[in-house]
Order: sequence, then structure tokens, then C-alpha cells
Amino acid sequence: MSNTADYQLVRNSSVGAELHEDEAKTLAAILGVRHLKDGELLVSEGGAEQTLFILASGRLAVISSATEGKENLVYTMKEGECAGTRAFVDRAPRKATLRAIGNATVYTLTPDAFESLVDANPRLAYKVMRALFRVTHTNLMRMNQESQELANYIHKSHGRY
Repeated sequence: MSNTADYQLVRNSSVGAELHEDEAKTLAAILGVRHLKDGELLVSEGGAEQTLFILASGRLAVISSATEGKENLVYTMKEGECAGTRAFVDRAPRKATLRAIGNATVYTLTPDAFESLVDANPRLAYKVMRALFRVTHTNLMRMNQESQELANYIHKSHGRY
């Protein structure tokens, strides 16, 4: 298990999709690496940690709290996806818990490490922020679609229910 981020995995992630090889190497150099065992908690809902996470290998469960202390599986992250955009950009508390499903490796980007890019490599910082916007926009579109499908189901319109 390496403690150095693989620039090729970074480049193949949702954050690094438009990065050139040298840019991916630069970004990989400032990333932390976390190795998780099955069931290990990465972050908890409500936590103040503002780190951005890129799933390098394995899977992560995205979990939200439900009533009576139960947990709801919201999504299962796949390799290359990122989590924590809201906490990273807004410095807001976590909206979900992230837990490893099987062994997983996660690359971490702290706000301080990212801000070091702003002066040293503003074009790279711009590309990363644009990628984070795309991730957020994709999530919003998916949620809007799911909301519309639920409304159609409730009102028994636009489909066979």
C-alpha cells in the first residue's frame, strides 16, 4: 500500500478529468492518502473536517442519519468519484457519513494544501474548482431527476404506476 497518490488515478478521477499529465502529478504531490479497512469510518455526518476525498480504489458508502438513530444508505461511491465538495468549498459541516465497503484507498485534499496551488499554479487550481463545480452540478441534476420521478409517482403522472 503506497502512501503516495498515483497521478494516473488522479487524472482518471472526476477531479482530474481535464488535467494534463504534469498537472495531475502536481496535484497528486499535495494529496494525502488514507487506507481504510472494511467498515472503517472516513468521516461522520456533522463533522467539521473540510477535506475533499477522491476514491482511488474500493467503494465508500454515503450514509445519512434517519430517525431513531438508524442510517440510510444514500449512495455507493465508485473509484474515481469525489466526496466532500460542500464541506471543502463552503467550510460547512458534513452532510453525510462515509464508510468503507471492503478495503478502500482515499486521496485527501485539505483546503490549506489546495490554497498552496492558487499562487503557485492558478491554472491548475482553476481546473480543480471547475471539476468540483461539475461534480456538484451533476449531483444536483441527479437529485432533481429523482425528485421529479418521486413527484410523478405520488401524483401518478408521466408513467405507469
